[in-house]
Amino acid sequence: MKKIVPVLMTMLLMLTFIPSAFAEKASVKKSPVKYQVPASVRNISKENTYPNSTQDQPLLQPSDLTKKLINSSKVKIENPDLIRMLNETSINSSPFALGYRAIVYLGQWPLNYESAETSLNWEFQKINTNYFDNRGGKVPYQIKYVQESQKIIRGGLTAKIPNLEDVKKMMLQKSMEKTKLPLAFETIIGAGTKNDHIYNIPSNRLGYLYAYAPGVNEKGKVYYGEVYLMLKGNKKLIVIKNVTSQGIGAWIPVQDFVSFGFLASERPR
Repeated sequence: MKKIVPVLMTMLLMLTFIPSAFAEKASVKKSPVKYQVPASVRNISKENTYPNSTQDQPLLQPSDLTKKLINSSKVKIENPDLIRMLNETSINSSPFALGYRAIVYLGQWPLNYESAETSLNWEFQKINTNYFDNRGGKVPYQIKYVQESQKIIRGGLTAKIPNLEDVKKMMLQKSMEKTKLPLAFETIIGAGTKNDHIYNIPSNRLGYLYAYAPGVNEKGKVYYGEVYLMLKGNKKLIVIKNVTSQGIGAWIPVQDFVSFGFLASERPR
């Protein structure tokens, strides 16, 4: 009996530590990635002489029938064009449908996009250089950003892929949800666009003010499948067959944002 008591005490002590150990593991959660805009990056949407159209993509609301069809699928369906087509589908139920069975092939579709990595390159594409030679000056010279010519910044997918436009829409939507930034596969900075921030070029120096268009690098997988509409009696189902996945990446410019880099040098660059 004396030998058993120490053993029981040891077991009780171990049990008291187990919950706290689990609690410590449970409390360790991955904090969400924050896409903070650096101080060197400025929003020029008000100053931009070219009015870019907004790329906000409101989520298409599925109809009641579409919701039921999507929920019946074992594979996630997020493609807005497929949802739109299902919204336009009308199926009349019949009280005499007992034993009725039909399968309608709707085609092969990109079903959803799964984002794996979303990263920002604040100097994605150089768009402008403002320059002043202050080597003969005796006091600092103030320089500001002025866009010398119109610049078109284009993004795109990193590989050829079926149903390219559908995939671009899904990737754009996921990137905007994660970064909370205005994104577009094409954006324009108009000539004459300005920013009031001042950069001082010391005397006896050359001053260079570089402007860059930021961009998002999106990587993940797109899932494809053959979509069938199955009518079985009064039941309506979506059946997905031959599901495949393909890795894909994209560069997506950040709309109406400019990243600045300033350099003062003794020699021309």
